[in-house]
Amino acid sequence: MPVTDVQHDTDNLTLTITADFAAPVERIWQIYADPRQLEKIWGPPTYPATVVDHDLTPGGRVTYFMTGPEGDKHAGYWHVTALEEPRSFAFDDGFADEEFNPNTDLPVSKNVFTFTEHDGGTRATYVSTYASAEALQQVLDMGVVEGASSAINQIDGLLV
Repeated sequence: MPVTDVQHDTDNLTLTITADFAAPVERIWQIYADPRQLEKIWGPPTYPATVVDHDLTPGGRVTYFMTGPEGDKHAGYWHVTALEEPRSFAFDDGFADEEFNPNTDLPVSKNVFTFTEHDGGTRATYVSTYASAEALQQVLDMGVVEGASSAINQIDGLLV
């Protein structure tokens, strides 16, 4: 399993997931840069993602929805805030309604995804920061650790 560590820090309001992949940094980057590949790993296996818009540039927006086993749809968006291809990108990730308008009842996380060479492959570090301990706890209660870990673990399937 690629995910090697998961830490949540209520003092710093962060959730950090670390994963190691047997592929070069550029290959891992490509998964996030290509909307069709991103669809294969953004949602957990039981909630596959469909990427509607994909502008992975600073100021750009990525919109998506995940479809649950009962056909239920859950929309979200990224607002890309920084990018250093192929090493890192930052974005705000939020929940949305069917038209991809932000759902202000649910937390928005500030994310930094970083890819570095490690042991002949890539170490990916995914850091999400929340506005409050309550917001972090809310997504933890919603199963973000299990969902994100199972989503990230799908990357290996694209590398073969």
